[in-house]
Amino acid sequence: QVQLVESGGGLVQAGGSLRLSCAASGRTFSVYAMGWFRQAPEKEREFVATITSAGGSTNYADSVKGRFTISRDNAKNTVYLEMNSLKPEDTAVYYCNTKGATMPWGQGTQVTVSS
Repeated sequence: QVQLVESGGGLVQAGGSLRLSCAASGRTFSVYAMGWFRQAPEKEREFVATITSAGGSTNYADSVKGRFTISRDNAKNTVYLEMNSLKPEDTAVYYCNTKGATMPWGQGTQVTVSS
């Protein structure tokens, strides 16, 4: 069973950047396609980005395409989300999970973008 710990969130002005990390425990991390998800206040959790197990292919929600980049380092059991040109509407708690969200959710990391 993989356990997930997100970090790297914070308060940033619109137009700024953040890099989120998701550290996964467990020896089977590298077999999973992984994803980032987010949940804004009073909204459903939504897909942000996914990456295949070897990192060769990525997919993004239209709202973040061209601004966010997902990557992974299987040697470090870590998935990253580089976020640039941040907008107030990106404010949310960000979570990582397998692409199909099959693992228990971590605590997430709060991203707040001020206008």
